[in-house]
Amino acid sequence: MQVTETLNEGLKRGYTITVTAAELDAKVQQKLVEAQPEIEMKGFRKGKVPLAMLKKQFGPRILGEAMQDAIDGAMKDHFDKSGDRPALQPEVKMVGGEEWKEGQDVVVEMSYEALPPIPDLDASAVTLERLIVKAEDSAVEEALKNLADTAKSFEDRKKGSKAKDGDQVTIDFEGFVDGEAFEGGKGESYPLVLGSGSFIPGFEEQLVGAKVDEEVEVKVSFPENYGAKHLAGKEALFKCKVHAVKAPKAAEIDDELAKKFGAEDLAALKGQIAERLEAEYKGAARAVLKRALLDQLDGLVKFDLPSKLVEAEASQIAHQLWHEENPDVHDHNHGHVEPTDEHKKLAERRVRLGLLLAEVGRKAEVQVTDAEMTQAVLNAARQYPGQERAFFEFVQKNAQMQQQLRAPIFEDKVVEFIVAGAKVTDKEVSKDDLQKAVEALDEL
Repeated sequence: MQVTETLNEGLKRGYTITVTAAELDAKVQQKLVEAQPEIEMKGFRKGKVPLAMLKKQFGPRILGEAMQDAIDGAMKDHFDKSGDRPALQPEVKMVGGEEWKEGQDVVVEMSYEALPPIPDLDASAVTLERLIVKAEDSAVEEALKNLADTAKSFEDRKKGSKAKDGDQVTIDFEGFVDGEAFEGGKGESYPLVLGSGSFIPGFEEQLVGAKVDEEVEVKVSFPENYGAKHLAGKEALFKCKVHAVKAPKAAEIDDELAKKFGAEDLAALKGQIAERLEAEYKGAARAVLKRALLDQLDGLVKFDLPSKLVEAEASQIAHQLWHEENPDVHDHNHGHVEPTDEHKKLAERRVRLGLLLAEVGRKAEVQVTDAEMTQAVLNAARQYPGQERAFFEFVQKNAQMQQQLRAPIFEDKVVEFIVAGAKVTDKEVSKDDLQKAVEALDEL
């Protein structure tokens, strides 16, 4: 077996792999010998079928397997000896193709782009500012008020009172399109909070001012993007009967309210709210810190990038953004989306940072534990209520999905590793300052 270099320019590599006819025949013979003990054939005892007969019957299939094994073995041996790591799956093409005949040498051409040598990162050269936000009393009180709002009750208004925005009205309703009642457009004794946005736009506003026992005709148009296509964009008439008009009554902010939310008393509930707020602030501050770190890394370490990896990333970015701009298209039956210079620039950044973080993680022996993967699968499975088991089985059988779940965990752990070695100073800021810093992330 011979491997001959044909190209070595930058990160581009090309090789010719030759497997001689004798080597191939020896591999076929070896496979036949390995298979012989398990093969049965009429007229022969199990394991006693002559090799010549086995070769005649199974030769073509065994030959194909032997060729693949020989080429795979040569490629593995090459990468082990050279230390090259291909950026993408190598392209392998058999010379001669269909014209190849048994008894001839097998010659294949292999080409790929190697991952570049990546300089060591000196984490101490990174300087970062970590934003710290304390849960102020006003923020806790606001969150407490919002909790109380979710626990509010409704009491009947005085007889003859008109419904106001924020009131709860109990109604019967039936919808008609072109004079015909439609499926799913009917309800009885439905409690609707006016202004909640529960119904289609324009519906709730027309019930403001209604009284008990009144019949109200509500005229609306279904949105163009409405889920039920036979109703999308259609004008509709809803005949409504009002049975009750109730005013909201705020829940008292006291120990009883705290117990409804699982706290021992009001002081304990306030403490829980403060902890939750500070956890949220910490998560947001970490996103700001991570962006600042990635921005520094992007300018701190430079190396050649595999062009095909950048092209693939740019195409993916262009395709993703195109779908965001065309949300009604859910398949790939559309024309080619040509990446722009902006897409290519973003792709270069992503590839550079991705390779750098992967190399830092490799050298630091960063690992994603089984427990972390299990938690990631559990979190993802929550998006498919009732189908969690099927999702688990899908992930177990799908290596690509496993990698999609593992990658962000690995990246976050590498970021934590770099931050631990960086020069980090804490800066206490207000909630508003943190919010502005988070909003700025979307502008970049």
